[in-house]
Amino acid sequence: ATISTLLVGGFLIFSKQSLMIRGNKRDLLLLLLSGAVIGFNWMLLFEAYKYTSVSNATLSYYFSPVIVAIVCPLLFKEKLLVKQVFCFIMSTLGLLLLVGTAGGGSRDIIGIIFGLGAAVLYATVVLMNKFIESVTGIHRTFFQFLSAGIVLLPYVAFSNGISLEGLDFNAWTNLLLVGIVHTGITY
Repeated sequence: ATISTLLVGGFLIFSKQSLMIRGNKRDLLLLLLSGAVIGFNWMLLFEAYKYTSVSNATLSYYFSPVIVAIVCPLLFKEKLLVKQVFCFIMSTLGLLLLVGTAGGGSRDIIGIIFGLGAAVLYATVVLMNKFIESVTGIHRTFFQFLSAGIVLLPYVAFSNGISLEGLDFNAWTNLLLVGIVHTGITY
């Protein structure tokens, strides 16, 4: 989150865009709140990785679009299509199969629950973003990463501590790759 905030902030400065936004207070509040939700989303996802395999955690996390597809008709009065209902049923069955075949027992189930919790939070971010009207995508990303980083700071400090001096070349490469490419640029 910190690396991505610096990357996106640097892009805004380099492209001579203001770091300030000209949105209304409601949008700013939603923006900061959705960033905090991203931080909690990442916490749950990485906790899922601690308890179950990366594949189980990721498959659970990928339930997020299904949640969005089901909630959108309720929030935005969109029509629920037969295709969406079919996808919801198939995704739910797939998730039940995943839970039923979790080989690690209760640890896997806990990890899958954390993954589903992260999916709910990510779906929440997607839905909240639909209500933010006056903030552009790049500014939205900057403030969401900033807010997520603030939320993540105490979590990282109390769970593993913040220590960069013990990282070797491979760890630094991975950290920068995730922060710059997989988070900053892809957002």
